[in-house]
Amino acid sequence: MLEDFDTKLTIAIQALDQGAPDKALDLLRKLASADPESLEVKSLLGEALIETGQLHEGVRVLEDVAAKDPDDIDLQYTLGDAYFELGRSDDACKVYLAIVDRDPAQSDALVSLGLVYFHQERFDQAETCYRKALECSPDSTFALNSLGDLCFDQGRMDDARDCFQKALELDQDDPQGYFNLAELHYDEGDLKQAERCCREALRRDPEFSFAHLTLGNICLDQDLVQEAVQCFKAFLRMEKSPDSQDIRDEVSALLEGLQNEL
Repeated sequence: MLEDFDTKLTIAIQALDQGAPDKALDLLRKLASADPESLEVKSLLGEALIETGQLHEGVRVLEDVAAKDPDDIDLQYTLGDAYFELGRSDDACKVYLAIVDRDPAQSDALVSLGLVYFHQERFDQAETCYRKALECSPDSTFALNSLGDLCFDQGRMDDARDCFQKALELDQDDPQGYFNLAELHYDEGDLKQAERCCREALRRDPEFSFAHLTLGNICLDQDLVQEAVQCFKAFLRMEKSPDSQDIRDEVSALLEGLQNEL
């Protein structure tokens, strides 16, 4: 029986790692029923719920596990990210601050905290977090891309470009770095470079929803309507975050208009 339990748990973990959360969720619900006290199973169950879009239930499960195992840093990150996605910024801040208090060298927690501040338009505090993260981990592409986003938002284009290019020098296969450069080129009106970078991002991550959206806009600006339609459809198919509902509505309306014209 134990061997069967362990085998199913291994399969569930593999399913999560391979981007099949629905398969993992089904197995993990059964394993949680078989062993309600297993914190590992509950933690994975919470992760699977979140990845299948069941954020509220997933958070409830993770909160229960976190109360019993406050030393699990990976769990704390997952919980903080889920809070942020649900718009519970204050709760997310508390989680990331607790991680940093426990270990000041946790650069990813500093960046995540900065992202919350950025979302709250507390830009100086966000930049402070990003720069502290880079002091801890100078090679953090997460921190470089986030700092570049902030500079881009503030119109500091040279600083933004520098951050994005440094991130790509550190990791030439990072789709986020290519996407960020695509956004920068697009803002500057260089459609060819924007398209090239967008396609590089999608070559490395075909499920990068916002890269599909930006590529759709680039194609539309070049009167490539058919390809733009396909890009917008891909975006709507892939992007499920609650925070993106407004932009999904806008893209749906645009798509309907374009299809009526074809």
